[in-house]
Amino acid sequence: NNNGWDSTLLTFEWWRKAQPEISSYYLLRFLVVRTTMAESPVEVNLIPVEATSESFRDYGQIIEASRDGDHFGPNDAQLDLSRGIPRFYIMRLQDGSFGFSEITHHANVTQCLGSIGGHVWYLGVVKPSLIEDDGSKKVDNVESGSGGHLYVPPAIEEVRLFRISGQKFVKLNRGTWHAGPLFRDSSMDFCNLELSDTNAVDRTVHDFVKNNGVTFRFNPKEEDNTSSS
Repeated sequence: NNNGWDSTLLTFEWWRKAQPEISSYYLLRFLVVRTTMAESPVEVNLIPVEATSESFRDYGQIIEASRDGDHFGPNDAQLDLSRGIPRFYIMRLQDGSFGFSEITHHANVTQCLGSIGGHVWYLGVVKPSLIEDDGSKKVDNVESGSGGHLYVPPAIEEVRLFRISGQKFVKLNRGTWHAGPLFRDSSMDFCNLELSDTNAVDRTVHDFVKNNGVTFRFNPKEEDNTSSS
């Protein structure tokens, strides 16, 4: 018996209050408390936001085509590949899905991802939460990452979902939490720029089921059903 919460689906529109008199903070606190009473994790339904330079600013950059001969500027990817050997490769992902329960960050490198062919895909993100100051500022709930770095775990109310479409790629800031790429097709190829040892030594994972009792899902648009084959 899980008190009827095995099929619970709660929708939060993260960028605005669900009701004028009830803040999303209190709604999420209610979610966390009730989750402890359930045997199954609660599903949180995310609403995709189109990824633009403005909407994605807190997480990285959206890089689009520029004219041949243009000089380097702020619209180009601002990369940090200084802590290892860069690795650029084509990554083939299988069995696309519309949800996730884990989220990852890389503390030592920016990461670039882009769909070959300009297909539609999605990415769940949370702002970077690396702790890199001199230790003078007190921070609660600190954990240690895969490389020994310190960070604050991602909060469920900070999770956003972005839709990426067309000929563009995403540059993730160092430490940006990300889940994906997520897509509709059975397989999709992506360009990936990171370091040669990123997946071996610089991959910190937060499990939302284990730590928060929630999973995330979303409903893609019907027109996003494009084939990558």
